[in-house]
Amino acid sequence: MPKTEVEWLLEHAEVTGASPAFVWTYWTDVAHWDDPPASFALEGPFASGARGTTTLPGREPLPWVLRDVREGESYRIESELAEARLVCEWSFESLPEGGTKLRQRIGVSGPGAARQAEAVRQGFGPTLPEGMQRIARLLADAEATAREAGRAT
Repeated sequence: MPKTEVEWLLEHAEVTGASPAFVWTYWTDVAHWDDPPASFALEGPFASGARGTTTLPGREPLPWVLRDVREGESYRIESELAEARLVCEWSFESLPEGGTKLRQRIGVSGPGAARQAEAVRQGFGPTLPEGMQRIARLLADAEATAREAGRAT
């Protein structure tokens, strides 16, 4: 699909004590994506063009595609909506004092974007900050556990 302008609707950032290298390695393994009751699957390596699915109880799997994967820095997940596209962009910034700033932006693009915008805001807005905080803690705890086991990245 051709690129179109994205209307960014939501954005949130959190800081984790986990190192950027660990964050990238851990978080790009979708087996670590923990967002109950959803489950996630990816076909192939974490690279631009790879296809994945999100499954929620009682619903058909929702397909998505990875786009613009920049190793160690950022990626986008895009999924189709009615006459629009949902775009979730993740970025990871190394902090001078250590740790990583995690940022997620959620938006819509395409001819039906305006019609989808409010549903996206309502669907993601209430839980975005809490979800990002949980991910930041998960990453810090996972790196600490890996260090203790002598296998940190």
